[in-house]
Amino acid sequence: MKVLLVYPEFPDTFWSFKHALPFQGKHSAFPPLGLLTVSAMLPKQWEKRLVDLNVQRMKDSDLDWADVVFFSGMIVQGPSFKVLIARAKVRGKRTMVGGPIASAHDPSIAEADHFVEGEAEEMITQIAEDLERGTVRKHYSDKRVVDVTQVPLPDMHLAKLGRYSSMSVQFSRGCPFTCEFCDIIEIYGRRPRTKTPDQVCAELDQLHRLGWRGSVFMVDDNFIGNKKSVKALLPRLVKWMKDHKYPFTLYTEASLNLAEDEEMLAMMREANFTRVFLGIETPVEESLKETTKFQNLRMDLLESVKLIQAYGMEVMAGFIVGFDNDPADVFDRQIAFIREAAIPLSMVGLLTALPNTQLWRRLKSEGRLLKESLGNNTLADLNFVPRMDTQVLLDGYQRILTTIYNPREYFQRTSAFLSQLGKGSRSPLVFSDVVALGRSLFRQGLLSNYRWQYWKFLAQSLRQHRHHFSKAITLAIMGHHFFALTEAAETN
Repeated sequence: MKVLLVYPEFPDTFWSFKHALPFQGKHSAFPPLGLLTVSAMLPKQWEKRLVDLNVQRMKDSDLDWADVVFFSGMIVQGPSFKVLIARAKVRGKRTMVGGPIASAHDPSIAEADHFVEGEAEEMITQIAEDLERGTVRKHYSDKRVVDVTQVPLPDMHLAKLGRYSSMSVQFSRGCPFTCEFCDIIEIYGRRPRTKTPDQVCAELDQLHRLGWRGSVFMVDDNFIGNKKSVKALLPRLVKWMKDHKYPFTLYTEASLNLAEDEEMLAMMREANFTRVFLGIETPVEESLKETTKFQNLRMDLLESVKLIQAYGMEVMAGFIVGFDNDPADVFDRQIAFIREAAIPLSMVGLLTALPNTQLWRRLKSEGRLLKESLGNNTLADLNFVPRMDTQVLLDGYQRILTTIYNPREYFQRTSAFLSQLGKGSRSPLVFSDVVALGRSLFRQGLLSNYRWQYWKFLAQSLRQHRHHFSKAITLAIMGHHFFALTEAAETN
């Protein structure tokens, strides 16, 4: 059996970093870990080939080679799914779709032959047997939670590693919290399940053997969801890093209560975590209560961010406007918080009701749902009726973006961040970073319309933050991505 594993293309959003990746000579942030894990669970004698549309084209010869085409991805990749499924069917190929988009029953995948809803580990053996017998069912579904200690090493050798800026390792699935807008707890549950330290180190060993050096994303939806397991893992990570002379820098996603545990922060710093994404969402207390994000009410938001930064970790953060309890001044309050917290990469989005979430069910019961979510909360395209006047909400959202991603504002905020960033990471020098520096100096320093702010920022970084200069260059390049997206949104 020949299986073509296809990962559809992401649109140009905050999360794609498509305007920043070319500085490194890269095409995508990280490879499709889910598909590569599915590949490892298929029969060993089967032939497998990966096509990630974010780093390469899918050729007709790829489709002609395959007996069956497996697709996986998220709702935001829906338009690409639709095109690719149609292409496969024109070539007479059997198509099977899994991943979050299948669990959401998204209409863009309606033309596929088969659907896999839930975590694949409990179903993949049966699916493989059915494919070999020619008795494949239209729909596979299993709501059981998977024992992730039985998940094999992903088939990373199938990916074109040099085309990615980072690699991925998963430690846990699930999150213990109840955020109303979140679909993670609907798909993976509220009891975080974790791999063993041996499994995680084996995945790092595999990346090291394959020659990877640089950034590794711990792709957990909440890395600290099971604190006991994290504290068992971190000493092993520290030892692994020391034994291998720190070949990787790590980053992850976590809940804000990370700031409650300085012992954990210290161990994460020792393990070479350099960045953490936090779902801050809003400084408005009533809106946090509305969305049941009570973990963000236990400590002062600003103090929490600054404490994490003091441990040498950059804070990336998600923010949302459009909650029912958002006051008229929410836009000014978001801007003020982002500025005061000195969070360079602030992912501000409009609230969206993802399928089958608590928010989706509530809005449906209230008769306020307008359409299915596109999975992209940076589009000025609400899928529900907000309490605030719609145009006021859209205009305020746009004002946040044009303010925080004005180059002058962004570089000032980044300088403030570098001033409060504690010592931490041991970053391996990789060739792509040298390439990125040269391209940044040329494209941003000579060709951009914000070059004077850029040179002022670099000069200040050399004078005041020399030990964080590589971080300054990285953030300057990432800023270019946000400047480009914001400018494009203004002209549309």
